[in-house]
Amino acid sequence: MTRVHLNNTTIPEVNTIQSRPVEGAVLMVTPTHYDVLYEINPHMAGKIGTVDKALALQQWTHLTEIYTQIGLDLEIMSGVEGLPDMVFCANQTFPFLDSSGRRRVILSKMASPYRVGEVPFFAEWYQQQGYDVIEQTDPPVDFEGMGDAIWHPNKQLLYIGYGFRTQAPALQRAADCIGCDVVGLELVNPHFYHLDTCLCVLNEHTAIFVREAFTEEGVNILSHTFQNLIEVPLQEAKEGFVTNGFCPDGQHFVVQQGNTVTKHRLESDGFAVVEVDTSEFMKSGGSVFCMKMYLP
Repeated sequence: MTRVHLNNTTIPEVNTIQSRPVEGAVLMVTPTHYDVLYEINPHMAGKIGTVDKALALQQWTHLTEIYTQIGLDLEIMSGVEGLPDMVFCANQTFPFLDSSGRRRVILSKMASPYRVGEVPFFAEWYQQQGYDVIEQTDPPVDFEGMGDAIWHPNKQLLYIGYGFRTQAPALQRAADCIGCDVVGLELVNPHFYHLDTCLCVLNEHTAIFVREAFTEEGVNILSHTFQNLIEVPLQEAKEGFVTNGFCPDGQHFVVQQGNTVTKHRLESDGFAVVEVDTSEFMKSGGSVFCMKMYLP
C-alpha cells in the first residue's frame, strides 16, 4: 500500500525501498517566446521587459550542449507565443513508468492562471510519444509536476513540496496514481515556492537544501533520508539558484555559475561541478532544474 509520510518516524529505511529504472533523457522547450510579462514570484519583481532574448537563446543552447556532452538523450519542444514560462518545462507534467513499465504522465494543474495554457501543449506532445496521459479529476488539485515532485535517485520514493504551488491533497493522489511512497515537505518561504528551488538531490546519499525553506520537521525528514545532507548558504540559494541545479548521473552537477561555497563543498565530495549561465532565466525565477523535464 502506498503511503504519504509527513514525519521521519514513519519513513522506511531508504535501502529497503524498491529500486526503479534510471532516467536517461531530458525534454527542453525552445525559449523563442520566453520573456517576463507578469509577476507571480518574488524573483520577477521589477523584471518585466528586461529579458535579453538573444542572450537567453545562447544560454539555453549552451545548456542543451552540456546535457548532450554528459550523455543524455535530448528531446525538444517548440515554445508557444503568449506562454513565456513554457520554457520552464519541469512544471507542467510528471512523467513516470508504471509497475508494468508503461510510460504514463500526470498533467499538472497550474496554480497561476498565467500558466494554465501551457499544459495542453505538453499533453499533445506526450500523446505523440506514446504516453498514457492522466488528467486530474474529482476535483483537480493544484500540482506543478517535477517542480514540486522529485525522485530519490534509483528508488521508488518521491519527495513532494507543498504549500505555495502544489497543495497538500495532491500528495496522496500522486502516491496512489504512481504507486510509490511519497514524502511530504511543507514549504514556508515564498522565495522557494517550488521544491526544486530549495532541494537538489545529487545521488542516493547526497542532497543540498535550504534550511530556511522548510519546517523543522521537514529538515528532520531530509536528515533521515540522506546520509550526506548539505545546507547551502541562503544567499547562494536565493540569489545564485544553487539548489536549482541538476545532477542527472550522480556525478556531474550542472548549476548556475558563481556559487563558490557550495561548489567547493561538492567538489571536495567528488562531484564534477559544471557551471553555466542562466541569468536571463533567473529573472523569471528559474534556472537549470526548472528548464528541463527528466524523462523515463
